[in-house]
Amino acid sequence: MKKILMLMSLGALLYQTGCASKHEEKEEEVKYLVTSPLQKDTLINKEYVSQIRAISHIELRALERGYLQKIYVDEGQMIRKGQLMFQIMPMVYQAEAQKAQAEANFAEIEYQNTKSLADSNVVSKNELKLAKAKFDKAKAELGLAQTHLGFTEIRAPFDGIMDHFQVRLGSLVDEGDLLTTLSDNSEMWVYFNVPEAEYLDYKTTQDNGNMLKVKLQMANEKIFDYPGVVKTIEADFNNETGNIAFRATFPNPKGLLRHGETGNVLVTVPFKNALIIPQKATFEVLDKKYVYVVDKNNVIRSREITLAAELPHIFVVNSGLSKDDKILLEGLRQVRENEKIHYKLVQPDSVISHLSLHAE
Repeated sequence: MKKILMLMSLGALLYQTGCASKHEEKEEEVKYLVTSPLQKDTLINKEYVSQIRAISHIELRALERGYLQKIYVDEGQMIRKGQLMFQIMPMVYQAEAQKAQAEANFAEIEYQNTKSLADSNVVSKNELKLAKAKFDKAKAELGLAQTHLGFTEIRAPFDGIMDHFQVRLGSLVDEGDLLTTLSDNSEMWVYFNVPEAEYLDYKTTQDNGNMLKVKLQMANEKIFDYPGVVKTIEADFNNETGNIAFRATFPNPKGLLRHGETGNVLVTVPFKNALIIPQKATFEVLDKKYVYVVDKNNVIRSREITLAAELPHIFVVNSGLSKDDKILLEGLRQVRENEKIHYKLVQPDSVISHLSLHAE
């Protein structure tokens, strides 16, 4: 009787153990989310670090030696073309100009008297020519003296914004000394470097006669109100970097942009039949991007991919995937290479639509 009871107990225990094992196996059976690349036309904004320059940015220097007698403008002031900015003490040059004027007047009187005598055949024509030469020389010396006197006045060569002063009132300045700089900010030149491959893509896809339109993202990450156009590409590539410089011109009617600022140029590039995947479906090994691809036997294997572009939350794949591949969407750290998994397939358009992105 006791043996029968023991056998029954042992049978019950084995039955419970078997049920428990089957229950645990069902609990361990995890379904992973899997999707495929989304193939669609899209627009990508490529970013290039840029330097912002005024179309005219010049140094204003003293043309004559002397004391800085007057400053008629202020730092940061908007200056009009021809406006008087600095006055260098002109006394010596005024005296020289007065002396040259007097000598020119004397030479003119002498020439007129000689001309009257020559008309009456009192003096020879050679004497008249000599008097005319003296008069011309005196006029030239007067013009030179007046030019030097004019150099004591520094006037704006164009409309622009004053920079800070390099000298102060009363300073003794030598010929060539820097006084300040002047910037014409009505339009801005924005320089950015483009890799050789992207330059070739631009030149082969851009319509003849149509200039590349770009946007400017300022340092505060806001987009500048006015678009620009690429009007100039430099002649040579930089052999060290493999880049070539583009120059975009932006209107600046409100004067917001200043010489020396930095920002990012945004170039909108169309991608036809682009393969788009979520960034979270990738992982990185030694600076290379990988995804887990599920084969026909539901076994996962890692595969290296290359990227054509990056957007918020998504990658545009250049190579390594096709639109029919199935890739692991979540749980990348929970699986191992060559592991067989159970999965649930999620349509790619549904996956992408739930991401916070701004692609068209």
